[in-house]
Amino acid sequence: MDDPVWSRDSKEEWREGLIVTARGLPPEVLWNEKGPSMASEESIGVGLDIEGIEATGLGAVTVSMSPLERFEEYLQSRGLRNTDQRRFLVERVFSQHEHFDADQLIDQLPRKGHPNYVSRPTVYRTLKEFVDAGLLRSFELNGRAIYEHDYGYPPHDHLHCQQCQGLIEFHNEELKRLIAEVAKQHRFRAVGHRLVVEGLCDECLKKRARSRRQQDRV
Repeated sequence: MDDPVWSRDSKEEWREGLIVTARGLPPEVLWNEKGPSMASEESIGVGLDIEGIEATGLGAVTVSMSPLERFEEYLQSRGLRNTDQRRFLVERVFSQHEHFDADQLIDQLPRKGHPNYVSRPTVYRTLKEFVDAGLLRSFELNGRAIYEHDYGYPPHDHLHCQQCQGLIEFHNEELKRLIAEVAKQHRFRAVGHRLVVEGLCDECLKKRARSRRQQDRV
């Protein structure tokens, strides 16, 4: 199947709506005939701190469709129809790059009686559809299902600060090679992995050190 042609309006929609951060600082976007892709951190020279979550550029991933188009293709393949609620949730989830759980997303949505209201059961059901469609990936953290972008975003792992609950994304080729080597040793075909390293971030370590120094002076 041929890749869809990106119109000027679809490009502007990505720039103005779908690729944007909570702080309003858009990451660099690489455009070619197939659509948008994320630039590497080296090319933009910055990591964006989104409510305690450090979201850094992890490399360029070219995508041929917008998240909404990808989701509509998924729904059609299963004989389902798109709805205004589903469209609204796609646009809301991809309006910024962040890690979130269902309750956090619900808290950011319009309340009952207001335009674009989405019920709690619909949110949970649609998030599952997003994961099945390859738009989002999910992993468990402190007993909660955490969601993050998958479509158009490169594979990566996480450092989780147990104090501030911040998440730092990273990708390491050496780790990737090690996993492949271990899988080969066990005659195991690896198709993916999830790694969350627990610990303390630099800022929390500094706060802990300052607190200890102050206690020593007492």
